[in-house]
Amino acid sequence: MDTPRGSVVSALRRLSLVQWMLLAVLAGIPLGFLAPEFSADIKVVSDVFLRLIRAIIAPVLFGVLVRAIGAAGSMSDLGRLGWKSLVVFEVATTLALLLGWFTAAILQPGIGVNLPSGEPVAAQPVTFSTVILNAVPTSLIDAMARGDVLQMVVFCTLFGAACLALGEKAKPVLVFADSLAEVAFRFTHIIMYMAPAAVLAAMASTVAGGGVNVLLGLLKLFIASWFAETFFLVVVLGGALVAFGVPLRRFIRYVREPFLVAFATTSSAAALPQTLEQIERFGVPRRVIGVVAPLSISLNLNGSTIFIGLATLFVAQAAGVDLSFDQQLLILLTLKITSKGVAGIPRANFVVLAALFQSFGLPLEGLAVLLGIDALIDPIRTSVNVVSHSVAPVVVARWEGTEFPSADRPVPGNAA
Repeated sequence: MDTPRGSVVSALRRLSLVQWMLLAVLAGIPLGFLAPEFSADIKVVSDVFLRLIRAIIAPVLFGVLVRAIGAAGSMSDLGRLGWKSLVVFEVATTLALLLGWFTAAILQPGIGVNLPSGEPVAAQPVTFSTVILNAVPTSLIDAMARGDVLQMVVFCTLFGAACLALGEKAKPVLVFADSLAEVAFRFTHIIMYMAPAAVLAAMASTVAGGGVNVLLGLLKLFIASWFAETFFLVVVLGGALVAFGVPLRRFIRYVREPFLVAFATTSSAAALPQTLEQIERFGVPRRVIGVVAPLSISLNLNGSTIFIGLATLFVAQAAGVDLSFDQQLLILLTLKITSKGVAGIPRANFVVLAALFQSFGLPLEGLAVLLGIDALIDPIRTSVNVVSHSVAPVVVARWEGTEFPSADRPVPGNAA
């Protein structure tokens, strides 16, 4: 018979990483209030964690971007369906990024949180010519060493496009990029075992410095995130289906199962089989699914895109960093590209955010704070990603002229 102590130990061993981080948040809050000096001392744990995150930025960006762009298929393979898919993805992700950004700008969840300022960025006149010049790397190694994410993104995007244009001859490079991305994410997975301790230290030190305002800010971030994700789900995705003449009630009935799986597991990968099965049963031709679905998994992460836009401005507000219009535009353009290709990787967006924060003088301490609240936001964010993967093939199929009945009945030619 198990002793009470043994039962507790057994229960603790069964906790997932996300649950451990939630416990770390709950422990860090009272620790920050009760022992502010000790909380300041243990901040080094969070700093070590953030240094490890910074160390993996360059491999992640190179592997992810080259893989996502270069492996999209040859120019001829993409064809009409591919380009229609890309149009749908780019419109959707642009709206998602702007929605997240403006939600943070209006609700201002970061005001009063009082995170420490990041490394100051030297003020200099920003012109169109200087932006273009500074975005072009003279050396990839130099850009990686300096942590210049914009230059890394430009290089990797062009490199991936060259691989795409070269076709079969570039396959060894894409295999290397894919392997590099997998190794980098495994490295990130290992680092994440340190996340609960880092979240505890970051939350305690942040609460010690900011008091109740930190908790109010995190509550506002939670509300803002759920509002933005729900708005996108209902208004943008629902509106797109209505605009293309897709029977909404029938679509909801078919997408309900993958939505619930994604919400419960917070994993797009876990919901993928049901997603593909249900959209085919809904009536999307297999030839459309075969092109649109693989691209959507890498390039159409609307829930994640909303969050990274919202989280970036939240941290800027919390650190008191006043971003100029030019800086905001640059951040949005950078996020637009770096958000691609990280589907199915838990908390991979935090590596993307770490790269961005380092380039624009935002404090990396904000990442540990975001990790603490992320577990409460992840279910709705993942669900929006999965519904986006369902909507895109339906919209492209409708654009191709496919008719969807309002009631279930055999759809001729679905196997075409």
